[in-house]
Amino acid sequence: MMDVRRSGDRFRGGDPATGGSAGIETLHAFSFGHFYDPDNLRFGPLLACNEERLAPGAGFDEHPHSHTEIVTWVVEGELTHRDSAGHATVVRAGEVQHLSAAAGVRHVERNDGTGPLTFVQMWLAPLEAGGEPSYTRVRGPAAATPYVLAEAGAVLRVRRPAAGERTALPEAAGVYAHVVRGEVRLGGEELGAGDSARITDAPGLELVALTDAEVLVWEFGRM
Repeated sequence: MMDVRRSGDRFRGGDPATGGSAGIETLHAFSFGHFYDPDNLRFGPLLACNEERLAPGAGFDEHPHSHTEIVTWVVEGELTHRDSAGHATVVRAGEVQHLSAAAGVRHVERNDGTGPLTFVQMWLAPLEAGGEPSYTRVRGPAAATPYVLAEAGAVLRVRRPAAGERTALPEAAGVYAHVVRGEVRLGGEELGAGDSARITDAPGLELVALTDAEVLVWEFGRM
């Protein structure tokens, strides 16, 4: 089964009128914050998939997290990260950041650069609660090198097919594909930037790039 969700159907956050902050635009793929949809709470361990767009100087002040695996893919610009566990980094386009909140951590996320910042941030439920927070930054993962998120029983792959190229999706209990840029065809459906597909019990699916594209593909061992 494949459930396609369109970019235009995502919930918009980040508006000062709804409690957001100036210079921040957020697009939520799942129920988040004051937006509640009981039929759209999660997909397997995936709890959130937020596209964040931050103007220069904008950001999220220090705030807490716990019992959540937070994985961030920077699309454009530079993301400044600081957390209460002592990590301070600048994550650039094409890099993966993973903050394991464990029993509790506080962090700051800002655009301290001179240009726009866009990133996709995904929250996953851990297999086990508690523990000590940890931080990982992966510089420019190759398409053939998946990021294994053992804490959530998940694997992230970054696919960058050229126009006309085909790539097989993993056969797993669940697969979540989010189109970052470009256009692709998947199972007879055409998907553009911001569209996503939630896939279960659909072996043998191929992703065909209609243009040069970039797609985040999650593989879940449990649903």
